[in-house]
Parts: sequence; C-alpha cells; structure tokens
Amino acid sequence: MGGYILGLDAGNTVIKAIIFDMAGRELALAARDGRSYMPKPGHVERDLNELWRNAVAVIGQCLDQAGIDAGDIIAIGCAGHGNGLYALDDDGEPLIGIQSIDTRGAAIVAEWAKDNVGDRTYAYCLQQPWAAQTPTLLAWLKRFEPALFAKIGTVLLCKDFVVNRLTGARSTDTSDMSGCGLLRLPERRYEPDLLTAYGLDHCMRLLPPVREAAEIAGHVTSDVAALTGLRAGTPVVAGLFDVVASAIGSGVTRTGAASIIAGTWSINQVITDEPIRDPSIFMLSTFDPQRYLAIESSATSAANLEWIVREFVEHAIEADKSPFELCSELVAAADPEGDIPIYHPFLYGSQQNGHARAGFYGIAGWHTRAHMLRALFEGVAFEHKRHVETLYRAGAKFDEVVLSGGGARSSIWPQIFADVLGVPVTVARSRETGALGAAIAAATGVGAFADFGAGAAAMTSAARRYMPDSAIAPSYARRYRLFSELSQTMIPMWDRMASAAAAQ
Repeated sequence: MGGYILGLDAGNTVIKAIIFDMAGRELALAARDGRSYMPKPGHVERDLNELWRNAVAVIGQCLDQAGIDAGDIIAIGCAGHGNGLYALDDDGEPLIGIQSIDTRGAAIVAEWAKDNVGDRTYAYCLQQPWAAQTPTLLAWLKRFEPALFAKIGTVLLCKDFVVNRLTGARSTDTSDMSGCGLLRLPERRYEPDLLTAYGLDHCMRLLPPVREAAEIAGHVTSDVAALTGLRAGTPVVAGLFDVVASAIGSGVTRTGAASIIAGTWSINQVITDEPIRDPSIFMLSTFDPQRYLAIESSATSAANLEWIVREFVEHAIEADKSPFELCSELVAAADPEGDIPIYHPFLYGSQQNGHARAGFYGIAGWHTRAHMLRALFEGVAFEHKRHVETLYRAGAKFDEVVLSGGGARSSIWPQIFADVLGVPVTVARSRETGALGAAIAAATGVGAFADFGAGAAAMTSAARRYMPDSAIAPSYARRYRLFSELSQTMIPMWDRMASAAAAQ
C-alpha cells in the first residue's frame, strides 16, 4: 500500500505532527508548545481548547510543508502522555485537563497506603496508586470538586482527547488504560470491583470504550477537514500511550526486547509474554493482545541536562555550537576513570522519595565543568540502571536495549549507557519515535502491515550501535555503589530539608 501516514505526539506541553512515508522517513514536522497552569500548589493543568488549537495548527503546517495532497494520507495515529485526566461533559465539551506531573493526589495516595488500598487495586490491575494516576485524580475530584465531578460525561487520556476532536469518537486504547491502572489484567477489560477499590463506585459510565491501539476509532469529520486541510473520512486509529509508541517507533516489538527513553522521564521497559506480578514494578501496560510492557520510570533523566544547559551553559555558549553538543564534547574529554564527582539526578524527586533532591558530591577545587557534566551524565545513567535492576529482579530478561529520547542524540551518552548497563545499546534512526510508533499503529490499522512487528521492520532502523567496554566496568561498578549508598545516606537529610522548607 502506498501513501503517507500522519503521526501525532501530544506530550504534557508540546504537540507534534509528522508525516511519514511507508518506509518511516519524515516528509514534514511541525510542533507547538502549550502552556501549563498551576492554579494551586501541586495542581498542573492545561487549557484543552488550546491543546486542540495547537493540534489544528501543527497539522496544517505539516501538510503545507509536505506539499502533498491530503488524500494521500491513508491513516492517522496519535500518541500521548499517559495518566493525568482529560474530562468532557455529556455534550462533549472540555471540563478540565490535568497533566501527568500533577501532585494534588499525594495525600489521597498516602491515605490509601494506610488503608492498604494499593493491595486491593494491585490484585486487579497489577499497579499501585500514585499521585497523577488517572483513578487517583478522579477520586480527588469526586472528594474535593464534587460540582465539577458531577458534570463529567467521559474520562479520557491525552491522546484520546485529540482523537475525539478529530473524529467525534469517545474512545481509548488498552495501552493507555492499562498504564493508568484502570484495566483488569490479564483480561484487559474494565472491572467494577477495581473501581470500588479506588472508591469510584458507579463511575463505569464515565469510561470510554476500550479498543486495540491499531483499531480504527473514527474518521476525520468534515468540520475538522475544513480546519486542518485533512481529507474528511481519513481513518484515525485509537492510538497509543506515548512510552509504548516510542518503544514501537524505535523498533522494539519482540518479546524480550527492551526500550530505554532518556527524556524528561527515565523510562525503562521490557516486553513480556505474561504480565509480571511483582509490586516493585512501577507500571504495567499491555502491548498487543498477547504481550505486555513492564515499565520502571521516574522524572530523573535528561531533564537534568536541560536544566543545567538552561541555567549555566547556554548563556556562555561558544561560537555557533549547540549547547547540548558542547556538553557531550566536554563529557567525552573527561577521563571516565579519573576523579569524577557523584551526581544524584533528583531535581524532581526520586521514585522512592518525593523529598529527594539533586546534588553533586565530592567536588574539589580542581574539578572543571567537564567533570561536573560527566558526573551528571553518569548519575542519570546510574538511576536508569537502578530501574533496570528492579526489572531484572522481577524476572524481566533482556540482553540489549534500544535508546531513544533526547539523551540518544548525544555523541557520548549512549556509550555511557552501554558501559553502565553492561549491554549493547542501539540508537534508533528516528528522533520522533513516539509519532512514528503512532504512525505504525495507524498503518497497521488500515491493513498496510500485518502487525506492529511487520510495521516496525518496514518503518524503523538503527542509526548507531554501542558495545559495552569491559575495561571500564569495574570503575562504573564502584561508582554505582557510591551513588546508591549516598542515596540511602541522604534520606534523613532530605526529609529534614523538606520539613525546614515547609516551615518557612
């Protein structure tokens, strides 16, 4: 089948539209950043009408850049950040958009922990509650915003809202709904007793029909065609949780394959034939009707480099060089077996401790910015390693990984990942793996490919491969032990610092 695929990738702020050919090559890309609102401490929301306006804009820009007939686009797929909560009223009008970095539900999660609610929910969805999880936020609205809660007609996830605006359909897919803890596994269906465990009795009516990711959810409406330039009637598939889309878009589709995303979040995921039953695993998502993704994640990855560049590097940039390229060059110049400080990448807390904070340890007067940046690159890789070890202990098996996200663009970071993890690391050709994964789902949905594996084989490829250096392994092992021991030692200090900050 010829033609082109439109992939949309909706994150917490940025939405991207990319047109791919059937070999996965990009014809055009457009992106637009949205605004987050923080009406109260811990509340992070977005204007859903703005999200849709941005989607309309990037679709139109992408079509203009590509210079193709809209009728040549044979299908549309959308990926979006998981969890959070996007609510419509009975008439389909937006009510509220809560993002996945919202923490208003933390007190409810703490209360549930005392009442062993997590044990009851885990029995069904194989997940423990957390603050920005969709059912946690729905429970929060029910308790603290009853008037708004009473108006809710449908609870959607981020990409579901975009699909709804494109087609009018109210739908979701198994990857998103399992990832937010609202499906019974392995049956992959809604469960009234699970809702009861969350305190959400009688909320089944608020949940949209669950489809497979590649199943056609609807078709572009004539009104949307007039707004965007798309052809009315173009099929739109249900779409994917963005971390699952990124795995597929980087070519990770077989059982035992592993995907690591070094982006804002540290995403570490492995495909399994059976759901892993281990409460230490942060999240579980279905991959297709037969397989699952065990996911370990936290906000501890390349966001650390973005912060250091924004605050300390880009203002003193040399010549026309990219600040991120400069950082990679400095890291490569520092001896990995020399005297390098230890860095904790906990700018936004750690998975185990919301009070954790970032820090450099062991700084001396002879250390340069190259040493500091090397410590940061290693610290991020060390926290990924901690997640990977959790997956290993739970029974996930793999012997190589595909790296994607901003960290994969570095000339040195992938080699550090290979050395720290002790496995070969491949970097995918496409930098936009989320949108490409959504495009693969769309192409599969209209019959261009038999399944995700065939789609990935046709539309993805490897750009570079890094082999672990066994000579440096002992040095990294020693430094990882220091990293881990410092994390434990700092726990009481982080708690004291949090108490002091709260008292101010």
